[in-house]
Amino acid sequence: MPTLHQVLLLVSALTLAILSPGPAIISATQTAFSRGRGVAVPYGMGLAFGASLWGLCALLGLTAIFAVVPALYLALKVFGGIYLLWMAWGLWRGALGPVPEAARNPFGTGFLGGIALNLSNPKPALFYSALIVAIFPVQAGAAGQAAIYAVLLSTEMFWYVAVTLAMSTAPVRRRYAAARSWIDRGAAIVLGALGLALLAEALRETV
Repeated sequence: MPTLHQVLLLVSALTLAILSPGPAIISATQTAFSRGRGVAVPYGMGLAFGASLWGLCALLGLTAIFAVVPALYLALKVFGGIYLLWMAWGLWRGALGPVPEAARNPFGTGFLGGIALNLSNPKPALFYSALIVAIFPVQAGAAGQAAIYAVLLSTEMFWYVAVTLAMSTAPVRRRYAAARSWIDRGAAIVLGALGLALLAEALRETV
């Protein structure tokens, strides 16, 4: 079973990773700004659950499969890059007017849409794998793995729900309404850059 020290290390590292700028947290924030908590909270919970699935895969050894079948990881990178560019284009195009659902996320902004977004980027699998190996050098048994997954799932859920709740408050949404076009286009630029970086990385691996 994980020790208290290991749990605190895991929670601290995950917190820093979750709150650092990335496709998921940007999408959660922008959805909370524009759609309110009724849409953003379920979406954030989906993002959290999707991220936790990569952690579960790391616990079960998916990164070993990536090492054996690198084409699978390459394909996931290409899909993730295209997906982020699709989202970025939708945000940019809709920044000056009412934004249709597809502009936010082609899979929707509900719970399942959040899962789809985080599963579109395989990088968290490698992050989780490295983190788990670093914090838990001895492979845990079934009960230990269940406890580790419970910690990472609850940490992901806490922060995504906290962010979507905070960003969907009335004062924040009023400020967003006044600067919506700039915020949406800024988010589109960041998401587009992340998508291009993922595709460039995939291209480098093929040459």
